[in-house]
Amino acid sequence: MRVASDSTTEAKNIALGRGAEPNDRYRWIALSNTTLGVLMATLDSSITLIALPDIFRGIHLDPLAPGNSFYLLWMILGFLVTTSVLVVSLGRLGDMFGRVRMYNLGFVIYTVGSLLLTIDWMQGRAGATWLILMRIVQGVGSAFLVANASAILTDAFPRSQRGMALGINQVAGIGGSFIGLVLGGILAPINWRLIFLISVPIGIFGTIWAYAKLEDRGIRRPSKVDWLGNFTFAIGLILIMVGVTYGIEPYKAASTGWRSPGVILALSMGVISLIAFLIVESKVENPMFRIPLFRIRAFAFGTISTFLVSVSRGGLMFMLIIWLQGIWLPLHGFAFSATPLWAGIYMLPLTLGFLIAGPTSGYLSDRFGQRIFATVGPIGTAVAFVLFLHMQVLFAYSTFFIVLLLSGLSQGVFASPNRAAVMNSLPPSARGVGGAMNSTFQNSAQVFSIGIFFSLMIAGLSRTLPGTLRQGLVSHGVSLAVADKIASLPPVSVLFSALLGFNPVQKLLGTKVLASLPSVDRTALIGKSFFPKLISLPFQSGLREAFIFAVVACIIAAAVSLFRGGSGNEDVTPVTAPEIAAPEAAIE
Repeated sequence: MRVASDSTTEAKNIALGRGAEPNDRYRWIALSNTTLGVLMATLDSSITLIALPDIFRGIHLDPLAPGNSFYLLWMILGFLVTTSVLVVSLGRLGDMFGRVRMYNLGFVIYTVGSLLLTIDWMQGRAGATWLILMRIVQGVGSAFLVANASAILTDAFPRSQRGMALGINQVAGIGGSFIGLVLGGILAPINWRLIFLISVPIGIFGTIWAYAKLEDRGIRRPSKVDWLGNFTFAIGLILIMVGVTYGIEPYKAASTGWRSPGVILALSMGVISLIAFLIVESKVENPMFRIPLFRIRAFAFGTISTFLVSVSRGGLMFMLIIWLQGIWLPLHGFAFSATPLWAGIYMLPLTLGFLIAGPTSGYLSDRFGQRIFATVGPIGTAVAFVLFLHMQVLFAYSTFFIVLLLSGLSQGVFASPNRAAVMNSLPPSARGVGGAMNSTFQNSAQVFSIGIFFSLMIAGLSRTLPGTLRQGLVSHGVSLAVADKIASLPPVSVLFSALLGFNPVQKLLGTKVLASLPSVDRTALIGKSFFPKLISLPFQSGLREAFIFAVVACIIAAAVSLFRGGSGNEDVTPVTAPEIAAPEAAIE
């Protein structure tokens, strides 16, 4: 039944995300608050990465000691895994009980988690365990924020402005991970606790603002919680991600753990659990994961593109940090202790390109359609990877600057229009869960990316590093027996050393061996240039395989975007399932 009254028309517009009035100020409140929330949530994903050396020094934990690589990995990945596992469930809860309510709760949880991180009073492994647990709390808050932000914006903005709004929000989300590199490099040397404390006043302000100003303009669909679906999905995703993280660690004599019974069991049980999840979702009345949404071509193809581009981007950041901190910066005279800050600064072109292209492409895609931008972006990213492949390890920074800028521009060109196309394709009642499903693919891709890039890098290092390391040590007076022992160590230790920005030679040799060497050789071994020069050629070999993988992923993403159909601005195509009918049908 249609009612012609102004109030009913306004309600219908709100339900469709068109906005109540042309001068509706609420949409800008929604945009600014959700942008702040997403920026805060993603900032800590990278600010911790760049601050790891200062964190480990602060809690007096040696990251290269046997067994301590667990703490290093999960300090980074615990946050990402938690967000990936929960984001769909919390998007679904937003559709059921109110997106703003769930989003506001995320601000509270995230702020509390950030505060608890700053008060870690313990040292060693106990202190690291506390940080990992509180990072998981942060991840829960991040999932609440990320799961509902896009849906809140889609409810608030008309279709003609949605690309711009989602573009700004998407840029804040991904740009936050780049900005965190610089911010972590600045704050961590002062005091490692500052990298977490900085989120507390922002979180308090955002929480008060969100509770006071945000309005729930979406369509609620009260239903029962799919507990079995939530459980099988969470268990499956956790087991797979745990398997991936332990797969990049050494196992017995092997350089990686992919053949470890524990890793194989975790991956197998994870896959079985996800298969069980799909079976559950096809049978329950109120599924958590709205599988029929994949019948919407724009949603399915946009989500696949999101995953592929995120896989290429996630590992890129790690590889570039290792490249800068472990090789390029020390060989240009920077002290190892200063490399985290300068690595963040030298990667600014990537951030700059993303911040320029993201909002611009979002605005232009509202006028010309999303498909062309979502196709060109991955092609540009692939070109940047090819240029990285042909770059010398000791590159000229002007060349590095241009390629980084191209990569940032290309990723920005893709991110905003692709997200807008995905959200435009969803009916109002499924925007929370649909947006969260897309975010799950994006967040989980980062974890898979780290596992894939590290594994390919380690495979490349394993072929050339032992011989290079042995020859380098022997040439400076180290006995063949000691050199053989060090050369047989897993390559992942070398990668972690480069990632943390320090020279491991002094620790590997020990004070007794170093004291027995002539002063000239001793000075050379623990200096700025020996370790970077030693790993530069093996690193380039490993980097080649990782970046070739990224090129292939980007090309496939471009092809998927090209064949998604239409321009990306079309209305939702109705599908057979009544719960995901077209927007207009949903409010008739």
